[in-house]
Amino acid sequence: MKRKECRPLAAVVLVLAPLPVLADSSLQLEWDLRARHEQVDDSGFDVKAQASTVRLRAALRAAFGPGFSALVEGEGVAAANDHYNSGANGETGYPGVLDPTGTELNQAWLAWKGNTAGATLGRQRITLDNQRWVGNVGWRQNEQTFDAVALQWKPAAAVTLSYHWLDKVHRVAGDDALNPLARERDLNDHLFNGAWKGASQQLVGYAYLHHDQDVASASTNTYGARWTGSRVRDGRGPGWILEAARQTDHADNPGDFSHDYWLLEPTWTQGKVTARVGWEHLGGDGVTAMQAPLATLHAFNGWADQFLVTPAGGLEDRYAGAGGKFGRGRLDGKLNWMVAWHDYRADTGGRYGREWNASLGFPLPGGLAGLVKVADYQADGFSRDTTKLWLQVEWRGSHMLAGGGQ
Repeated sequence: MKRKECRPLAAVVLVLAPLPVLADSSLQLEWDLRARHEQVDDSGFDVKAQASTVRLRAALRAAFGPGFSALVEGEGVAAANDHYNSGANGETGYPGVLDPTGTELNQAWLAWKGNTAGATLGRQRITLDNQRWVGNVGWRQNEQTFDAVALQWKPAAAVTLSYHWLDKVHRVAGDDALNPLARERDLNDHLFNGAWKGASQQLVGYAYLHHDQDVASASTNTYGARWTGSRVRDGRGPGWILEAARQTDHADNPGDFSHDYWLLEPTWTQGKVTARVGWEHLGGDGVTAMQAPLATLHAFNGWADQFLVTPAGGLEDRYAGAGGKFGRGRLDGKLNWMVAWHDYRADTGGRYGREWNASLGFPLPGGLAGLVKVADYQADGFSRDTTKLWLQVEWRGSHMLAGGGQ
């Protein structure tokens, strides 16, 4: 992988980011503390993975001048044991849990926002639409961030246009991953996104030109459109998600391919419960398949993470699920549940397997949030039987240190 002694974008931000702290401005401390135990039972291993980790993310956010702001954020992950393969600890006798220990600079950016336009320069979190193509992989303890320039323009109240240039991606495997390509990638990406939002629906068009300068075969162009909406009235009614895209080889990719993507997801809400069925298609021809290397992949195709890389035969994910809120008294509407079933098949070929997912989120004293989550994948031609269980507690907060009307 190519290395650069000094990336101009990162150098500019590291110089500029501390300046707001010295100015007469508001200054806020923000934190996100998350403790999690993840257990993985993979039939390909003799032992289960038991990963008990704690992640602390802490940031200083400053606002100053006419529309300017800045943020500097550090992140650290610690583990109670090494009974899992983090991708960095060399424990290959255990199933993988991609939560390596370590500390790093997570974000450092300078931003300006006006009435109709805005810009952000530096290492930042980027999440586009539902994060199917570009996201921060927030489920992992070490999130994915980008060295980037982000521009936004609102020519009308209902219209938002955005452009991102990505210089580098810092991946969830961390700076100490044994595979250098899993640490970070040099990019030259151009991401265009335009959205129109009405009272009950939204239309989005996008063009994501992904040029991976470290892995030529990962470079692709993805063009697509997305339509979402809801007609829920008085607690009941339909909703929908329709999306279609095409992905082709790009830049110096040695391949020659064109793959189709579509997502169909009608929903129905009744009271505090929303039910959904869906069909997500990622095309494949047996040699190459549609990929989304910058996405928040854990949110798609099951929580067991069997399809972080789309198999060469492509993927057909047909699913059904429901979720909502319940509770009584002080817990009224504060207990969040979800259950889903997936049937996986190849676009070119046979069956892959099936999977059940379920989760329950609940509040805890002191402003803490608890989560219990499970995924059970039963292989039928692809990968291995895998069951995952998560127990999690999270505490988020902020405190104004200066300014802000104090």
